[in-house]
Amino acid sequence: MDKPNLFTVNVESKKGQELILITDEVKELVKQSKIKNGMCFLFNPHSTASLTINSYLDRNTQADLDSEIDRIIPTRVNFHHIFDTPTDASGHIKTSVIGSDLLFIIKDGELLLGKSQGIFFWEFDGPRDRNVIVKIIDC
Repeated sequence: MDKPNLFTVNVESKKGQELILITDEVKELVKQSKIKNGMCFLFNPHSTASLTINSYLDRNTQADLDSEIDRIIPTRVNFHHIFDTPTDASGHIKTSVIGSDLLFIIKDGELLLGKSQGIFFWEFDGPRDRNVIVKIIDC
């Protein structure tokens, strides 16, 4: 994208549903922006994927999140959906529940994240090539 401090993170999912860690890519964009104190806004422009923050240190966290979201919002065949794709319908609901954007504080040129926190792109209808829009603002 050609606007200052507006970036794209490309994400390639390999499974129908998976969490993909994008923390390093976002941190690199913050570094490239040269913003010392400001805000970093992430927006996911897809209706069957989400953004979330959680522990990246424990690999079981990702499996637990996938398992629990499937328990809460299972793939069913009785969704009221205009297409004959029930997995797509559950992906829409998961995205509405989890959300499509995140906001971070930038202090001294770094994202403020907890020690074990990572930024995840959560695919619900893969495999697909996706992107996340990143806007970095000086404040």
